[in-house]
Amino acid sequence: MANNSTATPISKQSKGNYSTGLTHLKALHFQAMRQKHPNVPLYAIPKAKYSDKTANGLTKCIIDFINYMGGQAERINCMGRTIDRRQVKTDVLGKVRVIGSIDYIPTTMTKGTADISATIRGRSVKIEVKIGRDRMSEAQKEYQKQIEAAGGIYFIARTFEQFYIWYNERF
Repeated sequence: MANNSTATPISKQSKGNYSTGLTHLKALHFQAMRQKHPNVPLYAIPKAKYSDKTANGLTKCIIDFINYMGGQAERINCMGRTIDRRQVKTDVLGKVRVIGSIDYIPTTMTKGTADISATIRGRSVKIEVKIGRDRMSEAQKEYQKQIEAAGGIYFIARTFEQFYIWYNERF
């Protein structure tokens, strides 16, 4: 944030109940939009809507922050998928029947994979997002051990403010 002329003043950003980290993230988003769309008037740039109250919201906050800070981050989806092979057929008597089945294909990913995979200043970072009473599974704990044994960094994020403090201390 070297150039203050493109950032929204802090007093305008502080509306609502935002933490320091979320306020900084909103400023980074505003700067990125300003650079991407230099001919758009300031009043027409949409305001960022960030929240760390849900797992999806916290994941989006973390990914956007790392990307805006010059790193690379992406969400990891390790769910299997369902294939619906059902068909609706009408028999000769006019009765409608559903034939076929729904199949589940399990994931080929490593069990316990973190929610976010990132590279920050050349370091491999895995971030697990946990909200509320959510706890790590045994597979996630084993995955954490593997990452740390290989020299990677593993972090469990519960709030964006917690992540923001950790990021600023570590990088």
